[in-house]
Amino acid sequence: MFADAPHVLVIRRRYLGDIVLLGSVLRNLRLHWPTAQLTVLTEPAFTPVLALNPDVTAALSFPRTTAAWPAFLTALRRARFTHVLDFDNTEKTALLTRFTGALLRVCFDRELIKFRYPRLYTHSAKVTNTFYDSHHITETYLALLRPVGVPVATRDVRLLPLATDLAVAQKIAPRGTRKILIHPGSRSAFRLWPADRFAAVADRLQDELGTQVFLVAGPAEQALVAQIRAHTQTHVVALDRAFSVGQFAALLAQFDVFLCHDSGPMHVAAAVGTPVVALFSGQNATIWRPLGECHTVLQTPLPCACFPAGQLPGPCTKGDSYKSYCVRQLTTDQVFAATRAALRARV
Repeated sequence: MFADAPHVLVIRRRYLGDIVLLGSVLRNLRLHWPTAQLTVLTEPAFTPVLALNPDVTAALSFPRTTAAWPAFLTALRRARFTHVLDFDNTEKTALLTRFTGALLRVCFDRELIKFRYPRLYTHSAKVTNTFYDSHHITETYLALLRPVGVPVATRDVRLLPLATDLAVAQKIAPRGTRKILIHPGSRSAFRLWPADRFAAVADRLQDELGTQVFLVAGPAEQALVAQIRAHTQTHVVALDRAFSVGQFAALLAQFDVFLCHDSGPMHVAAAVGTPVVALFSGQNATIWRPLGECHTVLQTPLPCACFPAGQLPGPCTKGDSYKSYCVRQLTTDQVFAATRAALRARV
């Protein structure tokens, strides 16, 4: 009976980019079951992006306080989910998956990673380490559809900015002139390309190509914006206001090119159709590159050559891409050339 109109719960706690890239799974679920209810459970910070995905019926977030858990669990049970796709397999998510009472409960069985509480699931999708390392993360995500019996009809990931957010974004950055948006931030301080190089690229983009460069960053990254502006010789526009996720997605849609590090904003930009030039450090770009054909990934050959002593803020940690300064191997000439090519391809 539920095959015609199932109620599916998708669990993925974090982060921004991961939640955006779940769109490939959600799109295939929607195509297979047009009338299904598709609910996504994430941590509270990441639920706003789900409002931009037209395939999502409802968004749930984990309770912020202990006192809120009883009501949350009651609502979860009463929802009568027919399918649960758990993309995390933590102790918490495994128990919640079983608690729903859904008849079909699936999770990954990843090689080299412990499969927690396999008895709480009805099915699993085996993923080898070789497959994981050699495919985009969306291919791993889509593997979880096999036990559910849902075919892969598309690999698209799309976000549709809301009209109200577009109205705000269009006032800040009206269409009609060539514009490039730079986001210099990253979750890892090791992965930051130096501010003076961003400034040099911004100057060349404006001097040589006649584009207008904008800078955007979160509250904790405003110091980076200040550093870039201190090094620039031309006028760049710093957007120092706070943006909601929806407003940020709409803002990205106004630009011809988005220059950034490997980050959640990178995936948001790709999902709204803005060409990306992404600066990667030591992470696996095959897995985490921006999805689509109009994007450029810049990364030094790995393993990258070590810098001479005294040229880094601190030591790298071998084998840890979050604690590697490899992105500093990229030159201003490389980044300028790639951004110029992306801009010209946009015309």
